[in-house]
Amino acid sequence: MPNEILIRLAEIRDALAITEFNRAMALETEQKKLILEVISKGVDKLLNNPDLGFYVVAERNNEVIGSLMVTPEWSDWRNGLFWWIQSVYIKPNERRKGIYTKLYNFIRDSANDNPSICGFRLYVEKTNILARNTYEALSMIETDYRIYEELKPDTRFCMDTI
Repeated sequence: MPNEILIRLAEIRDALAITEFNRAMALETEQKKLILEVISKGVDKLLNNPDLGFYVVAERNNEVIGSLMVTPEWSDWRNGLFWWIQSVYIKPNERRKGIYTKLYNFIRDSANDNPSICGFRLYVEKTNILARNTYEALSMIETDYRIYEELKPDTRFCMDTI
């Protein structure tokens, strides 16, 4: 049916679209210009190593219009895996049309069908109010956790911040 949105697991053929979505998202939300060689290798590695995670894409008329990445995190407290939803991107002209909700429901249904999954999480830029409102409308709750990181000194993934 024309204009129907298909939600599916990403395949190798989706690597270019996912790479471009990641670059666009980083520029839009964090004003960072990702290094093409690094992000394209990162996307390819995940697509070829399902133990690391997976991508889900939204497709209309054979065109990928949105995607997200899911990576696992073991929780010893819960004796189960959390799925982390990351790298969410919907093409600008496709936003506010329920596409993220369809992607989210695909993840929720997949998690509900898998007894080893205890829940799912995501992080969001503090200033991204639209995204936060969307997540809360889907019954996600803000946690008490903050995220910290330390990158190894030789880790390069973007040009200087714009």
